[in-house]
Amino acid sequence: MGHKHSKEQILGAALAAALDDGLSQLTFGRLAKRLGIADRTVVYYFPTKDDLIREVLASMGAELQQTLGAAFQTRATDHVALVRAAWPVLAREDADRTFALFFEANGLAAAGREPYRTLIPGLVDAWLEWTATFVEGTPSRRRAEAEAAIALIDGLLLLRLLSGPESADRAARRLGVR
Repeated sequence: MGHKHSKEQILGAALAAALDDGLSQLTFGRLAKRLGIADRTVVYYFPTKDDLIREVLASMGAELQQTLGAAFQTRATDHVALVRAAWPVLAREDADRTFALFFEANGLAAAGREPYRTLIPGLVDAWLEWTATFVEGTPSRRRAEAEAAIALIDGLLLLRLLSGPESADRAARRLGVR
């Protein structure tokens, strides 16, 4: 007898649950209840909560890369050009929940909470490596420009979430990225 839900369906529901309620509220029990299945079905595909969190974060990152990939049609000359291309795609109401989740994961990592403390540095490094592929120059220059772009984007997105879109847009204009 097969399972009622596939791993992909459970992962999609886990990401939706995390976006709705936050990573700190994501449990096997809540996820199973949301899907109308037994906890053991979730555990079959994700043996530990760390496995589930890891895959939710990877799924979120893949969605962001797909979204941003469309914005990065050509290689940028520097971090400002990269942020100029990314900001219109990222600074949208439909992306706010994703970035709230991203910042929650980062906050949990900064507070030393596992599995975030272990997972997030690797994910950030992978994100920087991916972003660097969209910048011209030597490998070290591309990495440095990607770091500057991510720092700028994260600051603007955090400002957007905490102070509102108008505040972030004003800052983006002042920084010359909008």
